[in-house]
Amino acid sequence: MTAATGSIATDPHRDQPVRHFGAPLSSAEGVVILLHGRGGSAEDILSLAQPLYRPRLTYLAPQAAGHTWYPNSFLAPIAQNQPWLDSALRKVEATVEEAIAAGIAAARILLGGFSQGACLASEFVASHPRRYAGLIALTGGLIGPPGMDLTHAGSLAGTPAFFGSGDPDPHVPFERVQQSAAIFTAMGASVTVRRYPGRPHTISPEELDFARRLMHDAFPSS
Repeated sequence: MTAATGSIATDPHRDQPVRHFGAPLSSAEGVVILLHGRGGSAEDILSLAQPLYRPRLTYLAPQAAGHTWYPNSFLAPIAQNQPWLDSALRKVEATVEEAIAAGIAAARILLGGFSQGACLASEFVASHPRRYAGLIALTGGLIGPPGMDLTHAGSLAGTPAFFGSGDPDPHVPFERVQQSAAIFTAMGASVTVRRYPGRPHTISPEELDFARRLMHDAFPSS
């Protein structure tokens, strides 16, 4: 096994591309990092940049290896999703650090995602706590099996966070959405939760409206 093969096995997402839309990173006033769901792609999730477009923002979307951030349900035991989960968190961290290296403060970086991407965005923000521009979790929540202690140390210092989900949802129990929202509140985030009874596993116009309002507040001049 070569070193390259070994790195792919232990860090499968490391060398995957990051797609870009919007303002050049060198001149952006803020960054929105969008994370696709299982079976999706960076290009798919970047389509959200159209309804969420603000001209002075850079939109970045990392691609998952094999179109999935981790192989099993986000409710599976953590070990069953390794090393993909740790690799996914490192990929998000590298994307955040790319923005910071370009001069964008963390408080000007918003993370969002749908389904598996929403779970990954939530887990990253909670496990790397600081003031962000916002979190938009569209059908997702913190990662771990039922009964696991999902709490994280640290402060989110008023980070606005939106959790929206259908109920029932075939992949994401609304109980986990509520539990995640409570943990984010305890960490100092400003949390809004919206439950959409009977809505299928998709993104609703109401969620996009709320996301636009959150982004307007986060980036008022952009």
